[in-house]
Amino acid sequence: MNGEERRKEILKFIGQSPKPVSGTELAKQFDVSRQVIVQDVALLRAQNQDILSTHRGYVLQTPVFASRVIYVCHTDKEIQEELNLIVDCGGKVADVFINHKIYGCLSAELGLDSRKKIGDFVAKIESGQSSPLKNITSGYHYHTILADSEGTLDDIEAELARRGFLAQVDSKIS
Repeated sequence: MNGEERRKEILKFIGQSPKPVSGTELAKQFDVSRQVIVQDVALLRAQNQDILSTHRGYVLQTPVFASRVIYVCHTDKEIQEELNLIVDCGGKVADVFINHKIYGCLSAELGLDSRKKIGDFVAKIESGQSSPLKNITSGYHYHTILADSEGTLDDIEAELARRGFLAQVDSKIS
């Protein structure tokens, strides 16, 4: 394992730990010296990773997530079904965006991680306050999905495909 791979694994290890992780524990886990761990943590901090050093060990302020951009298409009536599917499978819908031929990339942060938030979001759309961004591109749009692992993202993508929500890249309308 090279240094870059080790740092990714250290970040993942600290992020998934329910308690602070000591430098000694990390050194044993990755079969390196404690000094190497201290240097790796310094490099991770230089890459804007929010790692705190406490008297009990290292803590990651922001949990590690896997993310993936998915390309989807559906009707207005299917918005809630699509979003609920993502959340029910363990994902968080970070944003929605479209690529418009004239305006370029238009996006909006969503931060939807529960059925309650999705219900509130859909209620605002249904109230007529605004229309979905996807309507500018005939229903075609992208979401950035966050999850605890690539496996969860694979499951979400498979379920979206099974339900007919995944769009084909060559069918993109902008």
